Amino acid sequence: MTGTEFFLIERKHDISDPRSAVKLPERQTFIRKALILPVVMIIFLALTFASGCSEKKPQETYKYVPKRYVSVGFSQLGAESDWRVANTESVKRALSRNNGFNLNFSDAQQKQDKQIVAIRGFIQQRVDMIVMAPLMETGWEGVLNEARDAGIPVVVMDRMVKTGDDSLFTAWVGSDFYREGALACAWLNKYISLNEVSQNSVRIVDIQGTLGATSQIGRTDSLRDSCEHYGWKLLVSVPADYTRAKGKEVMESILHLYRDVNVVYCENDNEALGVIDAIEEAGKKAGTDISNGEILIISFDAAHSGLEKMLEGKIALDVECNPLQGEAVREVIEKIRAGLPYQKYMSVPETVFAVDDSVPSVYLGGERVEIVPLTREILDGREY
Repeated sequence: MTGTEFFLIERKHDISDPRSAVKLPERQTFIRKALILPVVMIIFLALTFASGCSEKKPQETYKYVPKRYVSVGFSQLGAESDWRVANTESVKRALSRNNGFNLNFSDAQQKQDKQIVAIRGFIQQRVDMIVMAPLMETGWEGVLNEARDAGIPVVVMDRMVKTGDDSLFTAWVGSDFYREGALACAWLNKYISLNEVSQNSVRIVDIQGTLGATSQIGRTDSLRDSCEHYGWKLLVSVPADYTRAKGKEVMESILHLYRDVNVVYCENDNEALGVIDAIEEAGKKAGTDISNGEILIISFDAAHSGLEKMLEGKIALDVECNPLQGEAVREVIEKIRAGLPYQKYMSVPETVFAVDDSVPSVYLGGERVEIVPLTREILDGREY
């Protein structure tokens, strides 16, 4: 008899009738126990093995599941201007959690060494991507080499980096600063010709941005080339670090040294606001009638604060430097991550605004560029 048969025999007796009880021999009881024990052990081992497999499965498949968020380290050079604040907010919106990103933001407060420390921190954190808006063009080779060795792509934004090896950064998103300056000078040339002002009577002051920044280099070089081409007199170039306070300070000094200034070329709106403060405190007027002693102001960025001054007639031309670069940065990152083709250098679209419609367009390298007369409706509809 098998162990199962013993069990059936044992179940047949009527427990209510003691006479019907079948008493198994001690040997049969031992055999039954001996057979049941291995069965229990087999079941226990099977359940344990199945449980172990179910715990390992997620661990084996986890590494194939893509991460929920792309981690990005963003080193911003500072918050020195309205433009910079808008630029930062644009990137934060584009690289938000809702869009699938985990953004680690660092403000360098206008210090290159802080940017380098922040980028090294991103490398140690093993982020997926690094975005940097560099303070200066030079001095990045070491940390960019470290990022490349770690296999972390770097997207440079706004200003450019100058290295002996362009493969140290993966892509760049920003503005063509030399072109911005050339557009401003093409407009000035046409404007003064329409107003019958001789070219050799133009006496320009250049309020530069932070020396060594790509925006400063491009805008300064473009003005110098245009002065040589058109015969304008460039009186002096002085840096004001893209701030209103410094713009006012340097313009106060310039007005004491050069009393015949009739054009001020400010390399951003915050500097232009400071320049206007200095002009008005000196008893002069910012406007477009340079034949009658007014000082014509050209500016860059087209931030809300600068365009407000244009509506007041105090800034004649404002060339947009588009700070809303976040979506372009996101597009590049997503293409890099997906292994799709992307542009190594991507310039964002920009507009040129003027105080009036006297110059509807200018030509630059055979390209016709529209000049947009600013209105309140246009300004109120802008994002920044």
